[in-house]
Amino acid sequence: MHDLVIFDGQCNLCAHSVRFVLKCEADSTLQFVPLQSPAGSRLLRRFAFNPEDVRTMVLIADDLVLVKSDAALEIARHFRWPWKALTAIRIIPRPIRDWLYDRIARNRYRWFGRNEVCVVPTPELRARFMED
Repeated sequence: MHDLVIFDGQCNLCAHSVRFVLKCEADSTLQFVPLQSPAGSRLLRRFAFNPEDVRTMVLIADDLVLVKSDAALEIARHFRWPWKALTAIRIIPRPIRDWLYDRIARNRYRWFGRNEVCVVPTPELRARFMED
């Protein structure tokens, strides 16, 4: 199974982040699912998250569930160079990384906007998105 990224499909920052990942990924192995979809909600509940109150990108990788900066850094491991160098941010202690992550997550709609509908992948990328 590919690593799976659960993201806020209505958040402009999150949608742009997914496009960035798709552009920078070296191996095209990540799959994506918006948390607003039935599959995203099911997965979040399975891993004890409230789908109505998710303020983090969730990465399911090898039966591990990673959130916040740990999820972002694990996703960056999939990037090709030079973007893979972003993983060096791991030297910053997790509480500091997550504090910054939480500040951005809390303000993401105000700063970056919100769509009323989830991001729709292009036909060539549709296979990378989990269907219900």
